Amino acid sequence: MTPDSLSALSDSLFSITVALYSLAVVAFCAQLAFGRRPTRTPELVGAGTAAAGPGEPAGESRQGRRWGLVAMGLTVLGVLTHAGVLVARGLATDRLPWGNMYEFATATVLVAVVAFVVFAVKVPALRHLGLFVLAPVVLALVLIGLFLYADAGPLVAALRSYWLAIHVTTAIIGFGIFFVSGIASVMYLVRSRYEARLADGEPAQTGIVARLPAAAALDRVAHRTAVFGFPIWTFAVIAGAIWAEAAWGRFWGWDPKETWAFIAWVVYAAYLHARTTAGWRGRPAAWVNVVGLVVMIFNLLFVNMVSTGLHSYAGLS
Repeated sequence: MTPDSLSALSDSLFSITVALYSLAVVAFCAQLAFGRRPTRTPELVGAGTAAAGPGEPAGESRQGRRWGLVAMGLTVLGVLTHAGVLVARGLATDRLPWGNMYEFATATVLVAVVAFVVFAVKVPALRHLGLFVLAPVVLALVLIGLFLYADAGPLVAALRSYWLAIHVTTAIIGFGIFFVSGIASVMYLVRSRYEARLADGEPAQTGIVARLPAAAALDRVAHRTAVFGFPIWTFAVIAGAIWAEAAWGRFWGWDPKETWAFIAWVVYAAYLHARTTAGWRGRPAAWVNVVGLVVMIFNLLFVNMVSTGLHSYAGLS
């Protein structure tokens, strides 16, 4: 295939991916609507109870489980086409497919969905998070396609280095994992408030919040994903400093991108510390994690699109 046809294929797969994820969102909504809330949430190891069947959330209706399987199937298909977007773009340009904001953001969203799928397969009860992960994913991809799209082309001179494969790849992985961690913390804050009301004697509800996994499970997901993502992000920051020294003759210059990457590192270090500190566990620590997600999104969008600096090569016109 020619570069032009591969580029067109990448664009077509992008549209198909958005459609598949959108259908997955509908299926996850149906799962929440027709499936009963699990009577208990399994740990991050193990799989449900015998009454629910192997690997199925305890207490969920058969109809809910079917919708959950449909949703996961659509999500996995979306992951395959999503990966195809980047593979086709890379073949069309004969380079790594994250040389501009469109490609970087697309790859970051892919990592987030893959991280969710891994957790959902390991713990079926966490499929109830699918709506809250896939809905922002669909919104993000729509915005990426509308406002960040860049035609396939060669790298700008500043990115023509083997450090692109090291620094940018680890930054994509770290950001994608932190996205899932942040969503889990948001859901933890919502669910923990609901459980606190139950503890105070308020009657149980039948809405979406009541169907979420237990707050303790959501907290563990947020923490474990952050623990996994933090050393990756640390390496990305260090690799970026080494690349800066090779490209610009200094390890650190407080460029806006460097500054906000470091701020994000500090916030996530604070979260991991707070998560193990008496008085900061639970909701206070979760709020720190949410702040970390906001900082990461700010670093991706505002710093690249509005501020000026040595990292201003987002590929936007």
